Amino acid sequence: MKIYIIHGPNLNLLGKREPDIYGREDLETINRTLADQAGKWGCEVFFFQSNHEGELVDVVQRARDEADAVIINPGAFTHYSLALRDALAVLEMPVVEVHLSNIYAREDFRHNSVTAPVVTGQVSGFGALGYEIALQAAVQLVKKRKY
Repeated sequence: MKIYIIHGPNLNLLGKREPDIYGREDLETINRTLADQAGKWGCEVFFFQSNHEGELVDVVQRARDEADAVIINPGAFTHYSLALRDALAVLEMPVVEVHLSNIYAREDFRHNSVTAPVVTGQVSGFGALGYEIALQAAVQLVKKRKY
């Protein structure tokens, strides 16, 4: 089982950028934790981070042929990237959207997710733990072959 874990813009700055909102763990630590957990479940994970919308679209499209599930934190693209939304909509596999902060308890513009309607589910507000929850959900959904 192969799971793509895709991190959007500014997530490369985790641990440095607004740690009171996004936490103190850096992206490398989060990825290492996810890789360890995936290994225990017999999964292969592929990590990708970009600040560029087109690169994210490209990797989502690649996941269509290479992955069994996708976990994505679209960052700010959550709220306005129709290109990313359309790329996700084509996937016929579990897709879990992750947000470190509770986007619904923040500024009004963050309350809308254009990607949420085309993903399987969303995890929001649990910090780095949200990625682990998303990984568990993706693994279970693939195992149950709901897709």
